[in-house]
Amino acid sequence: MKKAILKMTSVFVVLVFILSTNAYANQANKKLKSEKSTVKWLGKKVTGEHSGTIKIKKGHLVFKDDQLEKGTFVVDMTSIVNTDIKDEGYRAKLVGHLKSDDFFGVEKYPEAKFELVKAKKLSDGKYEVHGDVTIKGITKPIRFNVEMKNHGDELHVSGKIVIDRSKFDVRYGSGSFFDNLGDKTIYDDFELHLDLYLQ
Repeated sequence: MKKAILKMTSVFVVLVFILSTNAYANQANKKLKSEKSTVKWLGKKVTGEHSGTIKIKKGHLVFKDDQLEKGTFVVDMTSIVNTDIKDEGYRAKLVGHLKSDDFFGVEKYPEAKFELVKAKKLSDGKYEVHGDVTIKGITKPIRFNVEMKNHGDELHVSGKIVIDRSKFDVRYGSGSFFDNLGDKTIYDDFELHLDLYLQ
């Protein structure tokens, strides 16, 4: 009787090990290489536009059976940089304004977050991504397309995200909140261009 129990227990342990090993083998966790990854931002107004960069401090993607399944990325809002303005004083003034409560209030909200909850494969390496973005403590659903390519042991992710800032209480110069702004209007939509590397 004891031998039978021991035998059944051994079979059970082996079975659990095999199943868990297969499950692990079918899942891959790709971690962001933040030092190599870049995100470029672009904001437009009636009289022109400004651009710059912002850093993603950490993130990962999870694949199951080689299909994108979920992921999380955390953006360092204190890392906002402008790259198109040549005058150092004007450039610093703009960056300071973007970090202020008029825009992203980075002292109170130093991080923004994107959580991928679903991905639809469009073609080889191309996905329609669905998730939730959190800015200034406000979370809204979003969807956008990305393209993924393997370069050796690295995964390169590129894509463009368009975010309506008015949905996150970023009001300054917005025609959604103020009337008669004229040529001082700053458009609600801003763009993020992704150039991410994961391993």
